[in-house]
Amino acid sequence: MTEMKAEEILEIVEIARDTGKIRKGINEATKAAERGAAKAIVVAEDTDPPEVIMHLDPLCQEKNVKLLKVPSKNELGRAAGLEVSCAAIAVLELGDAAKKMK
Repeated sequence: MTEMKAEEILEIVEIARDTGKIRKGINEATKAAERGAAKAIVVAEDTDPPEVIMHLDPLCQEKNVKLLKVPSKNELGRAAGLEVSCAAIAVLELGDAAKKMK
């Protein structure tokens, strides 16, 4: 499978926000992954300290959830419809973004 570009991932987040369902924040993303409700988890690589999102990689592997990474918390927050930065979001329902995830 080819690596997705950050722009594509952020576009998926925006489309899922508008036509599907997302949860914002590390805690919400963690809960969604643990419950198996998440289709994908998106994390920002510039999260500081990185320890706050380190648990998501093994959790996503265990629960067979796609883990996507973007470089910037600010861009992730903007894509999620927030006025502040966001370290992680969970995509629960892709909505119209399902075609892009393939």
